Amino acid sequence: MAQITTPFETPPDFGSAIEIADGIIWIRLPLPMALDHVNIYAIDDGDGWCIVDTGYNTSKTIEMWENLLSGPLSGKPVTKVLLTHHHPDHIGLAGWFMSRGAKLLTSRTAYLLGRMLTLDVQSEWPKETIDFYRASGMPQSMIEARLKERPYNFADVVHPIPLGFDRLVEGTTIRLGGRDWIVRMGNGHAPEHVTLWATDNSIVIAGDQVILGISPNIGVYPTEPDSDPLAEWLKACVDFLPHADPTQLVLSGHKLPFRGLGQRLEQLIEHHHQALERLSDFISEPRAAVEAFDVLFGRTLKPVEFGFALVESVAHMNHLWMSGIASRQLDADSVFRFQKL
Repeated sequence: MAQITTPFETPPDFGSAIEIADGIIWIRLPLPMALDHVNIYAIDDGDGWCIVDTGYNTSKTIEMWENLLSGPLSGKPVTKVLLTHHHPDHIGLAGWFMSRGAKLLTSRTAYLLGRMLTLDVQSEWPKETIDFYRASGMPQSMIEARLKERPYNFADVVHPIPLGFDRLVEGTTIRLGGRDWIVRMGNGHAPEHVTLWATDNSIVIAGDQVILGISPNIGVYPTEPDSDPLAEWLKACVDFLPHADPTQLVLSGHKLPFRGLGQRLEQLIEHHHQALERLSDFISEPRAAVEAFDVLFGRTLKPVEFGFALVESVAHMNHLWMSGIASRQLDADSVFRFQKL
């Protein structure tokens, strides 16, 4: 199998842009987290630009966009926003662009989830969220500390999203930037995650479904606490394998563009199967999700990484449970304990 290569070793500076394919510009915007950036792609669509994802809704990001619109993207308006999935670093400014006349293209699930979460503003922590944290094994001291803080709200970093969008559907073909693209839906990292595959096999817009260097975060959240997103993500990777070509330039939501999609898909699939094997051995005795961090991640996590680690640990535990490999029992402290059958 062809090796993975990275034809662009140096990313653009935050708020600047470089052309990485005919009619496609690569932009990086900052994020206030360990993964400190998100990739944006601007596609020259004739009379206007179609941008793929948007970054957070912050004054800093808006200032960068204003500079981009008057600089590298000058001369043409943004007429379309293609949203790969509903996470705030991708959907954050979709509504801002829509308020300026852009049309939104995305999956139905991404639109509805993004709009619902933006409208669902909480002034206090929902009981269901605290119950989820407790059931996952979050220490009581951490729960009490969180209860003293204002809850994180989607609307904190996502611009209001107006009514109306154009739905992207699995297996259909759309035309952007002089190319025809087949819509293929990923899952697991986010439900109905849009990926686009150029019909000439030149480019794949992968969003966060496939990333170089890191595995996409695959998490279980209080909105669907008994779900198995890992099974959905693994299935999507397997389904994508027949369409992978070593010459395709893969444009992901984070890290570097690369070639060698088939190799990367197989790496990621193997990575999670190995994690599940380690976890299966670890739960020979009853274990809570938060106890599995060392087994899954193999390093000491920073406090800021705890939330992402928790939801991913629950996802792997749920997968073993829903696959019939492990049992799940609620103990006297309202913590779910998983044990290998």
